[in-house]
Amino acid sequence: DCFMTNCFPDIEKNYVGFATLPNQVHRKTVKKGFTFTLMVAGESGLGKSTLINSLFLTDLYRDRKVPNAEERINQTVSNVKHTVSIEEKGIKLRLTIIDTPGFGDAVNNTESWKHIEDYIDQQFEHYFRDESGLNRRNIQDNRVHCCLYFISPFGHGLRPLDVECMKALHEKVNIVPVLAKADSLTQAEVSRKKMNIREDIKLFGINIYQFPDCDSDEDEDFKRQDQILKDSIPFAVIGSNVQVESKGRKFRGRVYPWGVVEVENPAHSDFLLLRNMLVRTHMQDLKDVTRETHYENYRAQCIQNMTRMVVQERKRRWMHTNTVLF
Repeated sequence: DCFMTNCFPDIEKNYVGFATLPNQVHRKTVKKGFTFTLMVAGESGLGKSTLINSLFLTDLYRDRKVPNAEERINQTVSNVKHTVSIEEKGIKLRLTIIDTPGFGDAVNNTESWKHIEDYIDQQFEHYFRDESGLNRRNIQDNRVHCCLYFISPFGHGLRPLDVECMKALHEKVNIVPVLAKADSLTQAEVSRKKMNIREDIKLFGINIYQFPDCDSDEDEDFKRQDQILKDSIPFAVIGSNVQVESKGRKFRGRVYPWGVVEVENPAHSDFLLLRNMLVRTHMQDLKDVTRETHYENYRAQCIQNMTRMVVQERKRRWMHTNTVLF
């Protein structure tokens, strides 16, 4: 009693203490840090690299060599991994970006998404193998949590390649469609193209990432923001790593003969909506859906295949034994 009184002077007799569990979980999680893997897919020249650098205020592509037009045509699709550790207010994030250079650039793009699909499956396979092994405590999660799919602003809606690629990936990863280079379009054109893309997504049965429904006890402001996110699909975005000065203000943007475009101005693009969704509001849900839906589907298929192989092997041995006996 003396020990308890000295060590915990403010302890309440009718207080067990499990109300501190969220704080314990928070401390442990913060100490461990967070991981997030984001894939970017889409043809060259749509500003993928610039947008990623703008989203996370970092330069992930410092050493990249940009291929010329001839090199792009002959380039095979590959997957390039960039990992960077970001710290903000004591919170550490290990961010991994998977780029897919060469996608959609060849004359013949038949099954050019296969490398992307295989990469996602490989990460599931590695995780499944580690999870089933002896070293489960030190598993590194490299599963792809989200795929930003960049759509060209110069088409009517989705191209056949977009449809085929998204349909090949939509059961394996959370697809978030992005309308690239929104500054090349008027506001009316952005609205029209968004509507066309949404109609194509519905027409071709493409399953993009679904924002979770709000709980009934959420405040009205949160519900309104959530509805704005849902209505903004696909996100019309602009990226820029250049600081522009205009009217005494400095901001990231682009200067044109007709005026200045601000990256973080909601009137000019959906950049802030996309960043808030990816980082502030839905990062954990993207990870949860990856774990609970996409990975679980892969895991169930693996176990089913393994069970089928065991049954077939037992049947083969039984038939062999009976053949020898009779």
